[in-house]
Amino acid sequence: MLFITASRRNRLRNQPFPPAWERILEQEVPLYNSLPLTDREELKGHILVFLAEKQFEGAGGLVITDGIRVKIAAQACLLLLHRETDYYPGLSSIVVYPDEYLAPFEELDETGVVTSGTDRRSGESGEQGTLVLSWADIQMAGVDGDGAYNVVLHEFAHQLDAEDGITDETPFFPRRAVRKHWQRTLEAEYVRMKEEVGRGTVSVLDPYGAESPAEFFAVATEAFFENPRGLKEHHLALYEELSRYYRQDPATWPATISIGGTS
Repeated sequence: MLFITASRRNRLRNQPFPPAWERILEQEVPLYNSLPLTDREELKGHILVFLAEKQFEGAGGLVITDGIRVKIAAQACLLLLHRETDYYPGLSSIVVYPDEYLAPFEELDETGVVTSGTDRRSGESGEQGTLVLSWADIQMAGVDGDGAYNVVLHEFAHQLDAEDGITDETPFFPRRAVRKHWQRTLEAEYVRMKEEVGRGTVSVLDPYGAESPAEFFAVATEAFFENPRGLKEHHLALYEELSRYYRQDPATWPATISIGGTS
C-alpha cells in the first residue's frame, strides 16, 4: 500500500503544472516569487499531490475556485519543502468561509468552572480531519504592520505540530526524536514571549502566541516565512531552530511584495 501511494504521488508530481495555476502562484502568492527556482519546481509538484488528495468545501455561500485552492495549497506545501512528507495525513478536507465565522467554544478555568459560547474565528485546525479557513483572512497574508500574519501557515503549522508531536499542548516535550536543543530553545522563547506580552514589549511575534505552546509554534512559523529578517534579528536562536526544522532559510530570499488579488 505504501509503495502504491508513493508511486501514485510520484506520477502526480511529474505531471505538467497547469499554466493557469502558475499564473495564480505568480500573481496571488508573494512568497512563491521569492523562492529559488528549484524550490518553485518542488513546490509545484507538492501542490499537484495536495490538490489531488484533499477535498475543498465552500461554506457561507463561498464558491471554491482554482484561485482559492491553489493559493491555499501553495502556502500549505511551502512548509513541506525539502522534508520527507506524508502530505498532512490527518487532514482530508479544507472548509473555506468568505470571512470570519462563528464557532462554539467551551473553556475550563483553573477553578473548574466551564464557560461556553461562540466566538469569531479566522481559522482552526479542527478535529476529524477538517481544517477551516476564512478567505478574507487568507487575503490579508503579510499585510499587517509587521508583515507576519498568515492564517494558512498558522493552521498548517498546527497540523505539523499534531503530526510531529512538537508541543503536545504541554511545554515542548516532543513524542518523536527531536533534538533536546530544539526543545530547550522553544521553551525558552515561549517563556520570553509570555514575559514580553506581560510587559507589552512584543516586537515581531503575534502576542497570541503566548496563549499556549501550540499557538507559539504556529505564530513563530508565520513570522519565520512572512517576516524572516525581523525574526532573525530579534529571535536568532528561534529562527535558527525553525530553519533547521523547515530546512529553509527565508531570510536570504528577496523581500516579498504583498500583491493581494482575487480568486
